[in-house]
Amino acid sequence: MKILLTGATGYIGKRLLPLLLEQGHEVICCVRDKSRFYYGGKYRQNIQLIEVDFLDQQSTEKIPADINAAYYLIHSMSGASNYDELESISAVNFREKINKTSAEQIIYLSGIVNEKSLSKHLSSRKAVEEILKKGTTPVTALRAGIIVGSGSASFEIMLDLINKLPVMVTPKWLNTKCQPIGIADVLEFLMKALLNPKTYSQSFDIGGPDILSYKEMLLKLAEVKKLKRFIFTLPVMTPKLSSYWLYFITSTSFKLASALVSSMKVEVVCRDNRINDLLDIRPIRYQQALQNALIKIDEDAVASSWKDSQISGRFKGSVGYYLKVPKKDCFIDRRKRKIKDRDAVIAKIWSIGGETGWYYADWLWSLRGFIDKIFGGVGVRRGRTNRHDIHAGDVLDFWRVVYADKEQGKLILFAEMILPGDAWLEFKIFNDTLYQAATFRPKGIAGKLYWYAVLPFHGFIFNGMINKLTDQHLK
Repeated sequence: MKILLTGATGYIGKRLLPLLLEQGHEVICCVRDKSRFYYGGKYRQNIQLIEVDFLDQQSTEKIPADINAAYYLIHSMSGASNYDELESISAVNFREKINKTSAEQIIYLSGIVNEKSLSKHLSSRKAVEEILKKGTTPVTALRAGIIVGSGSASFEIMLDLINKLPVMVTPKWLNTKCQPIGIADVLEFLMKALLNPKTYSQSFDIGGPDILSYKEMLLKLAEVKKLKRFIFTLPVMTPKLSSYWLYFITSTSFKLASALVSSMKVEVVCRDNRINDLLDIRPIRYQQALQNALIKIDEDAVASSWKDSQISGRFKGSVGYYLKVPKKDCFIDRRKRKIKDRDAVIAKIWSIGGETGWYYADWLWSLRGFIDKIFGGVGVRRGRTNRHDIHAGDVLDFWRVVYADKEQGKLILFAEMILPGDAWLEFKIFNDTLYQAATFRPKGIAGKLYWYAVLPFHGFIFNGMINKLTDQHLK
């Protein structure tokens, strides 16, 4: 079958793609930026990649007409302030295009909406569902609450809180009930609903067998990690204060924290579980979902992460836009060193950031990240998805990968921290020499003053880093 997959570089899409390929489907992957798409698994010949922006109706003409079904996995919880309007436009454009194809089904992953008073995020999900249903193609809507899996925003926020805070004073919404579901079960529902006429033109709530408060979820995670944690709830913490609390303690952005806090005040519990019998699926318990996620993290086998999405930072547009590092009107710190073992140096470069750190003066990198966080930036808490493997579009602390090629020995990073200008960090190996360059394109007088203010630290940090990368003694 020929399946259209939107959101192919997103958290769910990245995990769904290999499952579709393994079942023998031909998959048309819709992405906004081809440079960010990477797939290293089997059956790559069965992937057709097209660049589509569903906010631009004209770009949808690239979608072939002879598809059998389509997955709609487009969400934007922490992008523009009017994301609900943008999501509606995308849904309309998608619906109108699919109506002109031979598709028998649209599968949409939504959120549980069983209360009259919904958050802006959940209201937007519901609105998209209604828009899709107005088309001629049958829609199967799968509504999930908290998805528990390595790399999911909700799980990583909980993990940050449990790892960092032995005692938590939290808002009263932590007593709100929800019904979490493991990522493996979400994928199974998405797969088994595909081209199943019993699911056409219907909406289903999907969830695990446990109904828990957010407080209970956190304490259960602490128990699984064998950590003793204490949580106290107070009625005085406002949504805005709660959002700032999440923003500074965890790796989330402020916009995402605000959206999550708003949603967490709404109870999300399945109204029925008829789809379990319909598709013969028995979701795993919350504790097992936690254990599965932690195993993936320990094994460095996280398939996808919310942090690699563009909305996790200030990265806008295509990767290609940032690929050409400017030289004119820029300040550049250039260094080079001879290397003895090319493979060893590449392995170090490809492991940079996250838990590995930056090889020299990590405390200064952490300080810069803390300052960035104070001013509303991403800081360094995003880390990286995989400890040793990186691709274009991935996150490395407050950097974004715009180019990564091991064979060439070339890595280019673009800074997502708040700066009075644009910054790039390059590593390139050529003729047994490592070339390292930090480029800064200032914006106005503020940018120039910033460069000269940090210039004394550059010699210390960048000289130490390249020496460590090449195993040379510091001079």
